[in-house]
Amino acid sequence: MKTIFSDKQLGHRDHHELYNGELVPGFETHARSDFILSSIQRAGLGQVVEPEVHDLETARQIHALDYLEFLSKAWDMWERDGRSGTALPYAWPSRGLRGRVRPTSLDGLLGYYSFDASTGFVRGTWEAIKASHDTVLTGADFVSASNLAAFALCRPPGHHAGPDFAGGYCFINNAAVAAQRFRNSGAERVTVLDIDYHHGNGTQEIFYERADVQVVNLHADPSYEYPFYIGAAEEKGAGPGLGFNLNYPMPAGTEWSAWSQTLAHALKEVRSFSPDRLVVSLGVDTFEGDPISRFKLRKEHFHQAGALIAQLGLPTLFVMEGGYAVEDVGENVLAVLQGFENA
Repeated sequence: MKTIFSDKQLGHRDHHELYNGELVPGFETHARSDFILSSIQRAGLGQVVEPEVHDLETARQIHALDYLEFLSKAWDMWERDGRSGTALPYAWPSRGLRGRVRPTSLDGLLGYYSFDASTGFVRGTWEAIKASHDTVLTGADFVSASNLAAFALCRPPGHHAGPDFAGGYCFINNAAVAAQRFRNSGAERVTVLDIDYHHGNGTQEIFYERADVQVVNLHADPSYEYPFYIGAAEEKGAGPGLGFNLNYPMPAGTEWSAWSQTLAHALKEVRSFSPDRLVVSLGVDTFEGDPISRFKLRKEHFHQAGALIAQLGLPTLFVMEGGYAVEDVGENVLAVLQGFENA
């Protein structure tokens, strides 16, 4: 299986986030990519290639133009203000406020275009965002041309990013970009299967009123887990998209037996949709040792999950999302990909 990755994605580093009342080093660290690459290369999974450089045309189809422009300029604005550290918001438009007035100040814009204080900017952030975007497009184009599978080692990740907001370490929604690229390349129907511990709220919002992209999320119940305000089973899409958004929230402590049964049910829904292409938002933060998650999957379970997904028989693009047990993340990702390859 081909892996796509750029060293430019490592430039988003040494950033901080607000967690448990403190500013702490970001859990989404560049070391995650190092461990994943090391595992893939040690196992001889396949070729690791640099992404081609792409314009933002596909991203503009799913993200607001002003939002993308802000992402590209945020750090420069921060630096021009004479600031250092991590550019983070401290105020957000709440109910009744969002969208009435677009601020002109940087602090106002940071809150206007985000929903949490985990997704900050440092000097290398935009270059990493753009390289992650290029990585997923290169992967999508390879899958379309070959009808094979590929792994887009995206960093920063993407599934929490919505049409005009960042959050959950995510800036551009890479999985959504891939799905849109597949549609542009002739796929009539695309499924995004999100198996990250956290609900892919951004992907849901982007496609919520569309019937051409099915979004299926297996995740921790938002009644107790981030992103809290979205991801209930009752959220099934709207308008033309009604019935094409499927959420499977699960309780804290979920083990493989229950998680795998949920996956099997979700895969039946995917088969019923009959997509031409599959995008897997691959989070391995369902791992029992993950520091910010509360599911109980083990390494052998990730291998089995990959094998179950392979049974769909679809050209598939795996897109990296979460997984924060840094020293285990590489082996867990590898297990999914090998399970898929060897099924």
